[in-house]
Amino acid sequence: MISLAAPDATMYWLSRRTRNDQFLLYCFAESDRADSALRDEILQRCAAVPELRQRLHEDRTGLAYPMWIPAEPTAAQIRQHRLPAPHWPELLTALGRLTGTGVDARESPWLLHIFRGIRDSPVPDPQATVVVLQISHALVDGRGAARIARALFTEPTSRDVPAPESPGAELAPQAGLSVARAGEPVSKVGESDRAGSSGREFTSSGAAGPAPVPHTGALPMGHRTSPRVISAVRLASLRAAVLLPVGVARTVRRGLAAARARNELAALTAAGRVPPPGPGYPPGPLNRPAVVAGHAVRMLVCPAEDFRVPGLSVTVVGLTAVSIAVEQYLRGYGAEVTRLGAQVPMALPARRGVRNNYRSLGVDLAAGEQDPRRRAAAIAAELAARRERARHPLHDAQDAVDAALPPLLLRRDVRTYPIHSTPEQITGHTVVSSVNRGPADLTFGGAPVRFTGGFPALGAVMHLTHGIHGLGETVTLSVHADPDVVDPDIYAGHLRDALRELPRLRG
Repeated sequence: MISLAAPDATMYWLSRRTRNDQFLLYCFAESDRADSALRDEILQRCAAVPELRQRLHEDRTGLAYPMWIPAEPTAAQIRQHRLPAPHWPELLTALGRLTGTGVDARESPWLLHIFRGIRDSPVPDPQATVVVLQISHALVDGRGAARIARALFTEPTSRDVPAPESPGAELAPQAGLSVARAGEPVSKVGESDRAGSSGREFTSSGAAGPAPVPHTGALPMGHRTSPRVISAVRLASLRAAVLLPVGVARTVRRGLAAARARNELAALTAAGRVPPPGPGYPPGPLNRPAVVAGHAVRMLVCPAEDFRVPGLSVTVVGLTAVSIAVEQYLRGYGAEVTRLGAQVPMALPARRGVRNNYRSLGVDLAAGEQDPRRRAAAIAAELAARRERARHPLHDAQDAVDAALPPLLLRRDVRTYPIHSTPEQITGHTVVSSVNRGPADLTFGGAPVRFTGGFPALGAVMHLTHGIHGLGETVTLSVHADPDVVDPDIYAGHLRDALRELPRLRG
C-alpha cells in the first residue's frame, strides 16, 4: 500500500471536479480470435502489470493522502463495444462520447475499451480493431501510460524494449506501416461523424456493469476493503494528524525558500542568464465559455517521414502545423489573430514516489509569420527557451513546497480553486501533447498494430487540444474539441491543409 504523492493526489482530487482521464488509442489489424479469447488474453496481461493491480482508497478524515491498495483486474474492466454501424465515422462518434467520461479510481483507475470489425479506417486493412486504454491521471502521466500500454500489447515472449520518449521529446519512430501522405484524407467524415449527431448510443457486451461512470462523489460498490487496509489507513490518518503541525511548519520554511528562489531566478533572468518566462495570453475564441458542452475527436494518420525535417523535432513540426491550422481556422470566422500560444507538457526527471512528472510550458506559435520555415524556426527557438527555463534547479524549490503541504490543505486548495472560470491570462490557447510510443512491434490477439493516438482532456479554458503520437513509421495528429466552440470537421480540414505545407519546411 502506497500513499499518493502530492502531484498525483492533486490529479485525483481534480478528477472529482472535471474530466482529466487519459485515453490512449491503438489501432490493430483485425484478429481472427473469438471475443472471449481476446478478453481472456488481455485480462491475463493486465494481471501482470503492477499498476493495473490496484485501486485508490481515501482517508475519510482527509488528514492523510489517498493510498493505492491491492485490487486484481476483473472482467468488468474490459469492455467490448458494439457500434450501430462498424465504420470509422461511427467509431469517432463513439470515441467523442467516451472522452466525456471519467473513471472512479476508488473502484477502478483504468478501463480497456475494445471496438472490433471497424471498416473504412485510415489503414488499408478491410477491418480493424481499435483498443482504447482509459486511465486515471492520478495513476500515471503520459509517459507512464504509454509504458503500461506497451506492456499490455507486447507478446510475453518478446524481448524488452526501452521505454517510450517523454512528453515533448522529439519523436523518432521506427519500422512500421506506410499510410496516407500528410494532408491526404484518411477517414470518411460525414454528418454521423459529428459527436452526438446520430443520437445512437454504443453498447457494451462481454463485461459486467454499465458504461464508464461519471464522477458522482459516491463510492461505487464492488470491492471489499480488507481489515489490513483499514488498519493501514487509520494508522496513516493518525500519523498525519500528529504530524500536521510539523507539516505546516515545513511548508512555511519551504515557502520562504521558494520566495528566495523566485527572487534569484528573477535576477538571473534580468541578467540574461536564464530565458524570460512565457508572456501569457488573453483568452481567445477557443477558450470560452467556461463549461465544456461536448466532445468530438478526429485523427490524421501520416507517415513519420513527413515529420522528419533536418534540424527540427517532430514536436516542432507538429506545433507548426497546429499553429497554421488554428490561425487559419480563427481567421475564417473573422477573428483577429495577433498572438497564439500552446500549452506543451514537458517531462521532468523521475522523482521518488511521484507518478506525474511533467511541467506545462507556454510556447508562442509565431502567429502572422507567413513563411513556414521561419515560423517553424521561431517555434523551435521558443520551445527551447521555455524548456531551458523550466529545467532550472530553482524551480525545484516550489515543487518542494507542494510536496510538504499537508493533505488537508492541498485538498482544500484543489476543491476551492476556480477551475470553472476563465482567467484573465492563460498559458496557451490550445494544448499540444507529444509522445513517442516506441516501435510498432505491438499486437492484440496476434494481429499487428497499425498506429496510435491520444486525446488530451478538455477543460474550462481548453476547448481544443491535440496529441502528436509516434509509433513505428506513423505519426498521428489527434484532435479533441468541444463542438460548441470548434467545428471539428472544418478545423480538421485546416489541419490537413497545414500538413501539406510540411514539405516546404525542408526548403
